[in-house]
Amino acid sequence: MSRRSALRVAGSTALGSAVISLTASCSDPGASDSPAAIDALSTQAELARRDAVNATTAIAANPGLAGALGIVAAERTAHADALDAEIARAAASTTSATTTPPVAAPPTLAQLRADLASVQRDAAQLARTQSGYRAGLLGSISAACAAQQAVLLP
Repeated sequence: MSRRSALRVAGSTALGSAVISLTASCSDPGASDSPAAIDALSTQAELARRDAVNATTAIAANPGLAGALGIVAAERTAHADALDAEIARAAASTTSATTTPPVAAPPTLAQLRADLASVQRDAAQLARTQSGYRAGLLGSISAACAAQQAVLLP
């Protein structure tokens, strides 16, 4: 990974963290806590965990991209953790009903890019239907997935 790419990743990560931090103080107490809204967040959390597992397993097949894939895995794990925290807050529960999906074979880089592109679109669409913290969280996830595709896995 070039120095410029590393700086872009660091900048994207810092920006994403800032967005999450800033929107946390703007949490909308009237945000929809309907089962459908919680299910949508749960789906995003499951996809984040899937992407983290896929990125980790892809390291074996792509050792030259180990650093980039490690960053993708770490960021997607952080996304899953943030979504789980919001789900727990919304559901007023401390347990998570989501699990890490099993991975049969290491994914190709093309498949990982396609998965990230799909999550980027889905998170952006879901962000438009939310408000406050949730909208910011989903927007940040969408932006991070776009940065991962463009910078880490070009």
